[in-house]
Amino acid sequence: MPYQLSLFVAGASINSIRAITNLKQLCETYLAGRYNLEIIDIHQQRIFAEQQQIIALPLLIKHRPLPERRMIGDMSDTERVLKGLGLLDQST
Repeated sequence: MPYQLSLFVAGASINSIRAITNLKQLCETYLAGRYNLEIIDIHQQRIFAEQQQIIALPLLIKHRPLPERRMIGDMSDTERVLKGLGLLDQST
């Protein structure tokens, strides 16, 4: 089952650009061909962001595979992101 990911960002801020770059690199390294990544700029799609109850940015939501997980930040902590995606054991 492919990973279904949504990354919410705030325009072209430094943290947004960093999160996009870091996440794309992680996905291509660890999930190549097994993921769908949607990048949502809350400045352009406010209603969608409100529906997801976004409280901090950048925010990554892993919809599939379950369980759903949310991660906040620029995705530069590779180990934390991999754990959040379920690709590393949470106890390590």
